[in-house]
Amino acid sequence: MERKLAAILAADVVGYSKLMADDEAGTLAALKAHRADCFDPLTAKHNGRIVKLMGDGVLVEFASVVDAVQCAVVIQKALAEQDGPIKLRIGINLGDIIIEGDDIYGDGVNLAARIEALAEPGSVALSEYVHNQVDRKVSYAFEDTGLHTLKNIDRPVRVFRVVPDDIAAARPPSETPDAEKPSIAVLAFTNMSGDPEQEYFSDGISEDIITELSRFRELFVIARNSSFSYKGKSTKVQDIGRDLGVTYVVEGSVRKAGQRVRITVQLVETETGNHVWAERYDREMEDIFDLQDEITRTIVTVLPLRLQGAMVEHARKKPSESLSAYECFLRAQQLYDHTSGNAPETLELLATAIRIDPKFAQAFALTAYVHAYSVFTLSPIGADPTIAARQNIQRALALGEGDHYVHAMACEVFMVCGEHDLAQIHSDKALALNPNEINALLERGVLMNYSGNSKEAVEHLHRALAHDPLAPDYQYESLAEANYMLGNYEDAIRIYERWRDPPVHMYTHLAACYAQLGRMEESRQAAALFEEGRPVDSDFAFYANAHARLCKQPQDAEHWLEGYRKAGLLS
Repeated sequence: MERKLAAILAADVVGYSKLMADDEAGTLAALKAHRADCFDPLTAKHNGRIVKLMGDGVLVEFASVVDAVQCAVVIQKALAEQDGPIKLRIGINLGDIIIEGDDIYGDGVNLAARIEALAEPGSVALSEYVHNQVDRKVSYAFEDTGLHTLKNIDRPVRVFRVVPDDIAAARPPSETPDAEKPSIAVLAFTNMSGDPEQEYFSDGISEDIITELSRFRELFVIARNSSFSYKGKSTKVQDIGRDLGVTYVVEGSVRKAGQRVRITVQLVETETGNHVWAERYDREMEDIFDLQDEITRTIVTVLPLRLQGAMVEHARKKPSESLSAYECFLRAQQLYDHTSGNAPETLELLATAIRIDPKFAQAFALTAYVHAYSVFTLSPIGADPTIAARQNIQRALALGEGDHYVHAMACEVFMVCGEHDLAQIHSDKALALNPNEINALLERGVLMNYSGNSKEAVEHLHRALAHDPLAPDYQYESLAEANYMLGNYEDAIRIYERWRDPPVHMYTHLAACYAQLGRMEESRQAAALFEEGRPVDSDFAFYANAHARLCKQPQDAEHWLEGYRKAGLLS
């Protein structure tokens, strides 16, 4: 049974039954719009994870109690300004919860629900634990409503509420694009099916993309109500860019014919109108909601990668002295290809990014990753690269506890250090914060493989890589390793041989695969390529032992060492 301490936000719609009785269709439409425009984006911006929807209610988990309270206040502020039919009660508790799959249980959850029932419409109620944690950390005032006896709670509970005037005066997250982040607006996809009833499907695709992109803290995403204002209008992207202050626009179309649907999506630079990236998806329309989820996941996994590529190209046109910290970070990401040759330049770019912004969590995280991975390039950075890796990842986590990328890199670092349980914790956090981010998805596959679940790892990695058919070769390394560990040596060889310019240590994996199949001539050829390209004075025994240390199960470690011995790389 897994437990952890978390802030739990429980919310429900005031007078939901009466609203449904009076106008069922209108209420459902208003609730859907509220979630798309307000609740989901604001929850994502405050690093919350929506655990489950319960009819008219919702349960959200936060790692930070400050984030939970600020999120609740700005949601109530936004609803008050809209003056629509949807009003919420919100209750927040801080407590121990039980985790089972994607769901959470326990007294901490139950108490949040009981406190929510005490809240007035449009208000935010807090347990005493929450109040004690956030008092003087947020700009809101609180009222003590006294002790309350709550159903199925064995002791009276003191409840506080946020002063209504402070909710009215709250400032939502800025909608002014941050110059240090790529800014993007997702326009309503065009329904080209000739069927007005398909409008909800095309709108749903756009809304889901907005919600999921909002999980990427390195992007500034315009809210739906702004980007959808151009729906049905023939407006130039240059004008949209000026109106919304965004650098990029996502536009697309949906065409349904019989039981097939074709969805096109383009990423457009607003200043020039140039198409940075475009893709077309053809699918069978078996289950419209599963299809919507699949398309959204695919687009949202690929889009930030294409956006980063466009940012790097844009940065190259600028004088080097004008590069921002984020652009330095993007250049480092693009440069680093898991070889020893470009590690120094990568670290130099990251050091520049950190010098410009000493609180740049992702730059510290990638620095930690480069140090950790240097163990496997046969040119380790320092006598023990894990020391620098640990120092940098701890700094990254201190600065970016709510950042999916930081936790994905932490997963790799702690795995290299042989701490698989700690790596699992950070992998879980990365995917809870952003289930679409490619680094988090791939690191989960690596962890599954080296924890002894190679079959599941292969299935997971195939699904993750299917989202990005243009993924760089090095992202297939983990898939090749998982196939080796399953004894699928032929499949592993096919993956290794697709690489155009592999890191030199890959030849040792290839030699081991051939040796396990008894194809010794080809194994010797791979070993010779390794000997030809290996760094001077490199210690293969150090590398082999470090590789074996990645494995949680002793038999998996021995499997790799056996392959190296058969290939003549180890005595």
